[in-house]
Amino acid sequence: MRRLGALLLAAMCLLAILPASAEEVGTSAKACVIIDEASGRVLLSHNAETTLPMASTTKVMTALLALENGDLDAPVTCSRNAFGVPGTSIYLAEGETLTLREMLYGLMMASGNDAATAIAEHIGGTVEDFCRMMTARAAELGCKNTVFLTPHGLPCEGHYTTAHDLALIAREAMTHPEFREIVGTSRATIPWEGREYDRVLNNKNKLLTTYEGATGIKTGYTKKAGRCLVFGAEREGMRIIGVVLNCSDWFNEAARLMDRAFERYEAVTMLHADESVGSIPVAHADGASVEAILTADLTGVMPKGTLPQVEIDLPDTLDAPIQAGQIIGTARLTAGGVVIAETPLVASTDVARDDFPARWLMYWRNWLGTPQA
Repeated sequence: MRRLGALLLAAMCLLAILPASAEEVGTSAKACVIIDEASGRVLLSHNAETTLPMASTTKVMTALLALENGDLDAPVTCSRNAFGVPGTSIYLAEGETLTLREMLYGLMMASGNDAATAIAEHIGGTVEDFCRMMTARAAELGCKNTVFLTPHGLPCEGHYTTAHDLALIAREAMTHPEFREIVGTSRATIPWEGREYDRVLNNKNKLLTTYEGATGIKTGYTKKAGRCLVFGAEREGMRIIGVVLNCSDWFNEAARLMDRAFERYEAVTMLHADESVGSIPVAHADGASVEAILTADLTGVMPKGTLPQVEIDLPDTLDAPIQAGQIIGTARLTAGGVVIAETPLVASTDVARDDFPARWLMYWRNWLGTPQA
């Protein structure tokens, strides 16, 4: 293994030890968490593993499964079952059809329970089967204490999550550009079948218009769950996702927690995409070598004042043939012994195998008239 030594952020920077665990914060929420969107690492938390109902923030998973399993342009029809769901609604009529994309706008911006049910039936066949898909997908994402029994989050005994689990679900959802677009939209219109005008959707997430850099994501409320909010923001290259559960002052508390995260942490880029970190000799290639380059910026979020290190894992030699883009190593950003971020290192060019010995043997066999095997 080759290792690049500590790279100073600034000439006079003092070493700060990275905390082994997330900072425990005081909060008016029953549970909260802030995570680094890029790595999923927990930055701030309080009761983040406590199981609680989550109201309409459930719909983050509903949207994620729709994006992973559906065609956004496919028609989705409102059934009698979807039409009859109580609570917040986009006022779908029985038999009314919208595209899946339009249903998702109604789901995430206006929190339509009717849209949630229509999507569940469209993707899962039945609401029950869709909820089983939701729970299974949560487990795949590393959620340890999450069970979904509805696609909308109306009160249901045994339907619960944790602040941390919900943040992990939101993090995965935010990898979909369509999801980011929807939850970051303040106002939109979708068709209203049988009417001369469209539905006007106003996003219930007030942070989109009151918090600098806000990126979404979803509100929720029931009497049992209290006010719940999944939220996100981006500043100076640092993206965070947060959750507050059962929090009466939800928007202000979310803003306070994000302010704290941005005040205490920063995104640090140590190496850039396509940058070379060294040259590796290639065996069986007539003395050739190949550059190891980064596939993406090596960027990590860490407490301000932390002195990071870059570690480069590469073999001493490679065997030809080598293809451009072939993974040949890893670059890691660490601090205080903790891996903050990593990115693959790939070969910059093709390197062909030198078959000179085989060609020489064939030449001598032909010259001597020796039959080839």
